[in-house]
Amino acid sequence: MKNTSAEAGVKRFTWELPRHTLTLGPRTLVMGVINLTPDSFSDGGRWFTRKRAWDNAERMSQDGVDIIDFGGESTRPGAQAVSEEEEIRRVQKFIDVMIKLIHYRGPYSIDTTKAAVAKVALDAGVQIVNDISGLRFDPTLADVVARYDAGLILMHSRGTFETMHKQEPVEDILKEVADGWGRGIAEAERRGVRREMIVLDPGIGFSKTQKQNVELLAKLDILARDFADFPVLVGTSRKSFVGHLLGGAPINKRVHGTMASVAAAVLRGAHIVRVHDVRAAVETVKVIDAIKAVNRAG
Repeated sequence: MKNTSAEAGVKRFTWELPRHTLTLGPRTLVMGVINLTPDSFSDGGRWFTRKRAWDNAERMSQDGVDIIDFGGESTRPGAQAVSEEEEIRRVQKFIDVMIKLIHYRGPYSIDTTKAAVAKVALDAGVQIVNDISGLRFDPTLADVVARYDAGLILMHSRGTFETMHKQEPVEDILKEVADGWGRGIAEAERRGVRREMIVLDPGIGFSKTQKQNVELLAKLDILARDFADFPVLVGTSRKSFVGHLLGGAPINKRVHGTMASVAAAVLRGAHIVRVHDVRAAVETVKVIDAIKAVNRAG
């Protein structure tokens, strides 16, 4: 990732994807989520039809989304892993329609941990691979990313697919995330992924306690400083820690809490926020970016 910061204290990067170039910072980018699964925690399979996925992508486009991220395997607590063949089937069922979406001209990202699924998506024109395992589940995914010179998002998590939401908490979550990022970066570069193509995600909600999720948001600037060569993506959308902070709010009542967490992430250095409610996030980051601009000027 090229650091093209022109102002003191502002981390600005140029993400040169195969067919798009994205500027990350000072404007925060919004990544919209489409789950091509029947058991997603956030939408309960609402988009598990071709027409609904199309409509959702259209709506995101109209609402100002910068990146659309889609995946065929749910990673919610208690979700069952799906086979490589089934995940590919789900992705292929929608990919042609979504890639050819008339009103959306931005890049797509595939949310997968499997090299074979990533290859199918990249062959179809997807430009970013979003790996929630940080290359722990299938390191050969990095080989595929390198071959296509695609973007790679490395998220921190612990444990296997079945146990990553059941891990005993670590004592120092900042050190744990930093160590995980370091291992993922080293593996990616060893397999040929260019450093300039990597974005880091602390993995809010994955193998962390509620307190640790809040701590990661509050101290995100420390991680961003220690990994200053890389942009940071944060995904807090509708997650359980938000519901807990709101007194047990159900998933469909967490939008306002999510936007508060989005604002906190941006103020602490996030370059991309991953959300389900695109319009709300676009408006939130527009206001926060304006406030940050005044602070820089002052």
